[in-house]
Amino acid sequence: MKILKEEILPGESKTINMEIAKLHTMTKLKIPIIVERSKVQGPTVLLTAGLHGDEINGIEIVRQMIVQKINKPKIGTIICIPIINVFGFVNQTREFPDGRDLNRVFPGSKNGSLASRFAYYLLKEVIPHVDYAIDFHAGGASRFNAAQIRIAPNNPELRDLASIFNAPFTLYSNNITGSFRNSCDKLGVKMLLFEGGKSIDINEDVTQKGIEGTKRVLEHLDMLNNRKKAISAESDSTYIEKSTWIRAKYSGMFHGYTPIGSFVEKGQLMATISDPYGKIEHKMKAPNSGYIINVNEAPIVYQGDAIYHISTELEKK
Repeated sequence: MKILKEEILPGESKTINMEIAKLHTMTKLKIPIIVERSKVQGPTVLLTAGLHGDEINGIEIVRQMIVQKINKPKIGTIICIPIINVFGFVNQTREFPDGRDLNRVFPGSKNGSLASRFAYYLLKEVIPHVDYAIDFHAGGASRFNAAQIRIAPNNPELRDLASIFNAPFTLYSNNITGSFRNSCDKLGVKMLLFEGGKSIDINEDVTQKGIEGTKRVLEHLDMLNNRKKAISAESDSTYIEKSTWIRAKYSGMFHGYTPIGSFVEKGQLMATISDPYGKIEHKMKAPNSGYIINVNEAPIVYQGDAIYHISTELEKK
């Protein structure tokens, strides 16, 4: 296996620093690619996070994989990139310094924008070696995602992998043009996209769900280190075929009463939006029965803001 002209032999551990650009201070910016290879041939799994620099919970999940030595495979190879967008991580922002969302510029260009160049080298140098990938994300702004796996519909192999990961929720979600997941799919990599928590935050429960789900996938591939044990999930994942955002009809102070992951009945009181002077209070009721998979935890909202993400259609068993 050769990445960025560095060879990694079977049984070898190596950290390769991807240096594509410098900060405007001319300081080198290194993106560590942590490779662990078994002496026994097998599949290659890629674990990535920090595609959006402010989604720290995903970074914590991959960091824990390394700290706990889950990334040392029994067979095959595990590649960890805890932070893809180091620029964003340093500045605690979602985007690259050029203002672009890295997850919308794939497959990128060798001579394009800064974000586009990173996308290009990631696909050129790393992805050709990869069979399976799990990319870890979190909700944007103040929106907290329930731990969930997102997969493209009508893909039985991904459906099987998602059932093995067994997150509390599994959403069918079409690949988006320009996304990392879409490019990986076109290159034959079977990717699970994990969402959980919110930006600029680390949630212990979400972290553990991400770690345990990954261990179950590695065990299924016979890659999990013999010193580690995969724990079965408490219950089977709920599969959501369709969902929608409930948006604020008014601006004001937001008081949410509906916990993440809960099931609500149509017409159930979910939240209130009030003025700060104690005169007006608007009630928000569930437009349909469904599971709440994202909650806006902001104390103040504007009209049109996304407040809750609710399932509208579950997979028929």
